[in-house]
Amino acid sequence: MTKRAYNFNAGPAALPLEVLQQGQEEFINFLDSGMSIMEMSHRSPIYEQVHNEVQSLLRELMGIPDSYKILLLQGGASTQFAMVPMNLLPAGKVGAYVMTGSWSEKAIKEAQLFGETAVAASSEADKFNRIPDLSAIKLPDNAAYLHVTSNETIEGTQYQTFPDTGDVTLIGDMSSDIMSRPVDVSRFGMIYAGAQKNLGPSGVTIVIAREDMVLASPKNIPTMMRYETHAKNNSLYNTPPSFSVYLAGLMLKWVKAKGGVADIEKINRDKTRLIYDTIDQSGGFYRGFADQGSRSLMNITFRIHTEELEKQFVKESEAHGFVGLKGHRSVGGLRASTYNAVPMESCKALADFMADFQKRNG
Repeated sequence: MTKRAYNFNAGPAALPLEVLQQGQEEFINFLDSGMSIMEMSHRSPIYEQVHNEVQSLLRELMGIPDSYKILLLQGGASTQFAMVPMNLLPAGKVGAYVMTGSWSEKAIKEAQLFGETAVAASSEADKFNRIPDLSAIKLPDNAAYLHVTSNETIEGTQYQTFPDTGDVTLIGDMSSDIMSRPVDVSRFGMIYAGAQKNLGPSGVTIVIAREDMVLASPKNIPTMMRYETHAKNNSLYNTPPSFSVYLAGLMLKWVKAKGGVADIEKINRDKTRLIYDTIDQSGGFYRGFADQGSRSLMNITFRIHTEELEKQFVKESEAHGFVGLKGHRSVGGLRASTYNAVPMESCKALADFMADFQKRNG
């Protein structure tokens, strides 16, 4: 096998080598069935066991209460931008959103197609380089819910704590930091996340929601867009993304073997500290984009003082086996995505490369 890349892609993102190897070993003949899991019926006992185990592992690792349903859906978090207001924003109510960057902007634009919305707080005036002060959040009197994006992948900001919304339902898009740290699920009415950053490959979307929220969908929206449809059918109303669900299960077992979410957070903090320290100790050669109090554990965004040097940094890093360090086209700069499966060795290699690049170009 050739040397694996230092993969800092923002998503689809790195997967653990041992997960990929197990998937490879089981790819052709899964559990001596004579078939790949990609070939078998989603109604078969073998697949249903995999499907149910993923839900069971999520419940165990995230401490999800029994009063919550776990749905395994398709369409990514972008489809949830529409499903949330379609199902949960009735006439006469307001969908409230905290604007923290590119993904929260997309969420509110979708909600505006279905009902009344309000921006409860925003950091747009600061170019989304921070999470708004929680005390600045102003909920409308008739708010149906407050939607937050827990981690903004493009800007590299992350909630350090979540707002207390009282009787108003809190909904979290956790696509880019789910299971990177412990979260009290009971504070949320709903959490959703595309799997392709921290939970596995693209293709499956996790929705975790209180039963009362998902078992009362409006009857005037398409069947496939109703949470109720999937909740009542164990997410097997239609053919699920079976191979993605299976790989997500392997990823969850990997997290459990590492000691669980709390231990994963410790690893994440240690490995990202290597890169943030390199930025902070560079004497201004590297400049972090996100405000220090809002820095993400998952997406480290930074700049060099000229675009020419940034382009050179990307070119040289690619020659040294690094992948995915160019910032998102909408904001530019540089970005290292350090999701759960990115190993410490990759972060150490990047910190060393950054120090050497500064030495040669500072």
